[in-house]
Amino acid sequence: MFLINFPSNSLALSVVLLWSLLDSKCDADRVRVINLNRSWTLSNENGIKTEDFKSICFVNLTLHGIDTVAEVRLNGYWLGRPDNMFVRYSYDITKLLKEDNILEIEIKSPVYEALNRARALQRQGLDTPPNCPPSQYHGECHMNMLRKMQASFGWDWGLAAPSMGIWKSVTLEYYDVAIIRDVDVTLAKNSTHWTMQSRVFIDCNGENDFYAELTFYAVELLKNPVIITKHVDTPVSYKAPIITFDIDVPIDEVTLWWPNGYGDQKLYPLHYSLKAWSNPEGPTLRDNVNSEKSIRIGFRTIELVEEPVKEGTGNTFFFKINGKEIFMKGSNYIPSHILPEYSRDTNRLKHLLQAAKDTHQNMIRLWGGGIYESDEFYDLADQNGLLIWHDMMFACAMYPVKETFLDSVRMEISQNIKRIAHHPSIAILATNNENEVALVQSWYGTSFEDERFRKEYRKLYLATVMHELKIVEHSSRPIALVSSPSNGKVSANDNYISDNPQDPDYGDVHFYDVFKDAWDPSIYPRPRFSSEYGFQGLPQMSSWLKTAAPHDKLIPLIEHRQHHPVGIPVMTNLIRRHLPLPLPEDEPYLEALLYFSQIAQAMATKVETELYRSLRDTEHRTMGALYWQLNDVWIAPSWSSIDFYGNYKLLHYWSQDFLAPISIIALYDSNSKAINVSLVCDEFEVDTNDLKVTLNIYKWSQLLPTNSTTWPVTLLEISHRYCSSSVYVKTNSYSLTVSTKYPALFVYIELLRSDISKYKLSCNGFMQVTPVQAIHLEFEANNCINLTRHDIKLTTVNQYLKRRSNYK
Repeated sequence: MFLINFPSNSLALSVVLLWSLLDSKCDADRVRVINLNRSWTLSNENGIKTEDFKSICFVNLTLHGIDTVAEVRLNGYWLGRPDNMFVRYSYDITKLLKEDNILEIEIKSPVYEALNRARALQRQGLDTPPNCPPSQYHGECHMNMLRKMQASFGWDWGLAAPSMGIWKSVTLEYYDVAIIRDVDVTLAKNSTHWTMQSRVFIDCNGENDFYAELTFYAVELLKNPVIITKHVDTPVSYKAPIITFDIDVPIDEVTLWWPNGYGDQKLYPLHYSLKAWSNPEGPTLRDNVNSEKSIRIGFRTIELVEEPVKEGTGNTFFFKINGKEIFMKGSNYIPSHILPEYSRDTNRLKHLLQAAKDTHQNMIRLWGGGIYESDEFYDLADQNGLLIWHDMMFACAMYPVKETFLDSVRMEISQNIKRIAHHPSIAILATNNENEVALVQSWYGTSFEDERFRKEYRKLYLATVMHELKIVEHSSRPIALVSSPSNGKVSANDNYISDNPQDPDYGDVHFYDVFKDAWDPSIYPRPRFSSEYGFQGLPQMSSWLKTAAPHDKLIPLIEHRQHHPVGIPVMTNLIRRHLPLPLPEDEPYLEALLYFSQIAQAMATKVETELYRSLRDTEHRTMGALYWQLNDVWIAPSWSSIDFYGNYKLLHYWSQDFLAPISIIALYDSNSKAINVSLVCDEFEVDTNDLKVTLNIYKWSQLLPTNSTTWPVTLLEISHRYCSSSVYVKTNSYSLTVSTKYPALFVYIELLRSDISKYKLSCNGFMQVTPVQAIHLEFEANNCINLTRHDIKLTTVNQYLKRRSNYK
């Protein structure tokens, strides 16, 4: 892979590939796909000769991901101008090949290209806001002019790094007639069978119909392969090259796929082998006729239920999986790296999605300002039982609707949705993030041409994006949402631009209010589904020290990387409401700020999440809580529960408890000055006999409770060390013992070793009301590491309470 991030004054970058074709020929019966990634060089450097192929068959050059605007030439001949990083571009180069070949890709500066496109519209009297992000973002302008990862121009949680380069593979495809691109499989269930419908999407050579035979293998479902012969005599149309067929599978021969926490994630491998030829009499020996594709599917049903509520007004908004109502618990996911090439790093993806699974999450929302993720991402989501609420890649902006722009969007949606739709993890699609509410509330000053922007909104999302999503529409799949937040299906009554897209009685909401007490549950809405909410916190000290340059002072660095328009007070105002934060001039201020910010963030998110969970069986019928956000792209103030280096913030540690399948929720009611206690159970079956809840009251000065009260309740069902080795790393595990004589508030454990960048504790930021607490520590390193007491730092709020009393 080759990706370069250039300064904004760089107008273009050229990359060059040289390869040779010698005397080798294409295989007699097999499509060949040659990956050219390893051979790229910068222009003006010596090229590298690579794959040795000489053939008379059709040769296709496919660019799977160019970031973003480029000119492509082969041996001096112009091939095309890619301008969408989410689109696969293919070129017939059969007649252009020589014995020695030079492929040149000249990549344009995204900053200048965006600016030029915005100016071209402005010359026509059209302004498409927002032109530039808020100044606090330190970002670049006109992100909405390019079909590129929108967050790369800067966001309130991320740096501006408008990358340019080759972010996915470049391949040569040798074939005569056709190649399988993607396969979609839908699953419909009746009383006796599952009907498995496969649609094989094909790319073909030229503008001629062709003949085909498809062999289907499902080794865990069918004893023998199935051969589809309907196109041996009846040709496939080159205008719509798709082969469709149905297979019935008895219900009792299938193991269901379940979301995390509800059952296994059984996946079945499917394999498709295509023979394609152009001669009505059949293929010849010299034809490259075989193209193959393998996928895995999970058998599950999914419904988005939007029906009138029995009490009050509005509609429900909840998911049923395999016929069971399931409360969706999880987080929002952003690209794992600001440079899109690195967003597919296997270790990083595994760590993040496993971390989501380990904290009882069953849904993640793939946010619309990022990218359509890699195949491995969706595979991992399938394996971990993580359902995906999937935005298309439009966020927080109005967009141009010139026909060339819409044509590019059509290809983007069509290609990506065909690639991902078969995954059992895909739960619901939405065409954009927050653009309906942004339009209605005129976030970007659109009210001056409200009628124009409403028309353009509908043209882009209804006539273009929703139209392309119909490619994978099926009765077994929920209909896509036009926006998030939205009023769900009742948005149709307003032609999908509602007066209040945040109506808590319909659809989903996003909620943020940094000016109120985020530990007070009364400030939060009572929605059907909260798909985005959260509060900022700071990464731990070791992460800041790792990212800072030697001359950096951390407080100015934190302030510079704080992109929220309110600044650092967005955190300190809440901290000072509840925690003894020293003054900025006091010596412990920095350490206290990092520590307390994580407590404040964790508590705010815990309170809001637990409120939503407690409303499940009330008239509010809340059935989903996805906090913002799981991961991060750099070390900075942000809403993430896991920092850029993979370390858990207190929020992520706490989420193991507040997202647990069975939870006791205690929320303070400021109006009645009482604590409301709820028992929440996500499990389908539970023993409800003899359940009791005990309340213990403690004094600061002693570990034993001064008072205990127990109630019967009802519940609605719904330093020992070892070191183990793998091939590449050694997993170090420790058992830590924390002792105290008095109740300790928010016990925070840090590992101080600079040679260990990422570690995991069994819990952190906890209340200790027992004399001894055992904690498990685990990390990976190149060797077995001996830790001492000096490598561990322990912090509690008690320490700062003592300091405050000393100051007085």
